[in-house]
Amino acid sequence: MIGYSVIETLWLLLFLSASIICPASFSEVTVITDPKFITPISNVTAAVGREATLTCVVHDLGAYKVAWLRVDTQTILTIQNHVITKNKRIGITYTEKKTWQLRIKDIRETDRGWYMCQINTDPMKSQMGYLDVVVPPDILDYPTSTDMVVREGSNVTLRCAAVGSPAPAIVWRREAGDNISLQDGEQVASVEGPTFTIPKVNRLHMGAYLCIASNGVPPSVSKRVMLIVHFPPMIWVPNQLVGAVEGQRMTLECHSEAYPKSINYWTREKGDIVPQGGKYEPVLIDNAYKVVMKLSIKVVSQADFGAYKCIAKNSLGETDGTIKLYKLPKSAINSVEAVDGKRRNKSRKGSNFYEANDFMDDDLDSSSKRKDLIISGNRNDDSYEISTTGVNGAVCYDDLPCCRKYITIVLAVAIFVLDVGTI
Repeated sequence: MIGYSVIETLWLLLFLSASIICPASFSEVTVITDPKFITPISNVTAAVGREATLTCVVHDLGAYKVAWLRVDTQTILTIQNHVITKNKRIGITYTEKKTWQLRIKDIRETDRGWYMCQINTDPMKSQMGYLDVVVPPDILDYPTSTDMVVREGSNVTLRCAAVGSPAPAIVWRREAGDNISLQDGEQVASVEGPTFTIPKVNRLHMGAYLCIASNGVPPSVSKRVMLIVHFPPMIWVPNQLVGAVEGQRMTLECHSEAYPKSINYWTREKGDIVPQGGKYEPVLIDNAYKVVMKLSIKVVSQADFGAYKCIAKNSLGETDGTIKLYKLPKSAINSVEAVDGKRRNKSRKGSNFYEANDFMDDDLDSSSKRKDLIISGNRNDDSYEISTTGVNGAVCYDDLPCCRKYITIVLAVAIFVLDVGTI
């Protein structure tokens, strides 16, 4: 070459050859690499509001670059250590150009989907990982049932609607822990499903029910549904015929059920309301829709014998029960002491409460018709039932087979009389 020495010509050819082979500037030294993904991207599951991390591990990256993309929207999120998206919840961390982690804070349901880790080789290399977002259950106000008021005998359906990811399962339970009565009479602790039907509801179904939704993502949630059953009053009387001795303390008792809650009071035969105070002590023991009515007479007098009515009424109806208070002769008590030879369970705190297996009373008429009587005293206002039988006016307790004893006594006396007559 003209104007160039041999040495200069050789350097010029070397430079031109290098420029053709490697277009990079002669001052830079470029090492050609073949980057590879070491491990696949693990799928990640995160709850709403938490943070999720997707990890991409690359070997021998060289001068190439790594980028993260959202697959469904084809949005570039990061390139190398730069965040491209305007989403402030997105972040990137890397270690020695080997481990690239995409971080998403305050996870939302819309973040669910596929994410791609990409290397800008030719052709491009990439791999994907899935982010699943789980959501704790939430019970919807509509169409979930609210508190219900129904008439007894009607059909009732309770509904509970819940959302979440995965879809929540729904279980019904009674708040008090009682069993649930099914149509076939079976008693179960819980019922599964979004709807719960009670055919021909009755007062035993009344109470609070819990709709509980859960999907494995804490916390589980519940909603309280109050079921109120309306029905007219009903009354039953444990003892309709009650016997008492003048001067003793006596308690009459009725049981009623009603809802809405009933008005309860006592009346005498002519319809006069029994007043509170003085010798009378009306007491109501209230338990949900059940009421125990008690009327205590401090000292029974002649004027207190007769019929008493316990009355219950509400907006759906009215009903009553009758108790007849009979006068029991004092000789009946004396007979108890004479036959038994001693008093059993004598009076406590000055009361006149006695109990005997048998006694004879000529004042009681013999009859084949059984009459229920009560001899009661001031021992916690309890009552013991006795009844007359057709054996010489003898009086028996219902829980003792005393009638056979009376027959034995009568036969023994008869044999004794015959023996005396023979002698």
